[in-house]
Amino acid sequence: MEKTLKYEALMAELQAIVKKMESDELDVDQLSEQLKRAQELIKLCKDKLTKTEADIKRILSDETYK
Repeated sequence: MEKTLKYEALMAELQAIVKKMESDELDVDQLSEQLKRAQELIKLCKDKLTKTEADIKRILSDETYK
């Protein structure tokens, strides 16, 4: 399911976690849980960006589009 989430939705969730961390809204157990989730979100975002970059490079280098 997470793979189908849009980049913007992943970033919004990540930003919400960061906001909670910065405002001390999380207890120790929640902090650990949310930090793990943030790491997952960062990986998903990086993967999406890497795939998009590769797609763009492929399209731009494809001779049929020139």
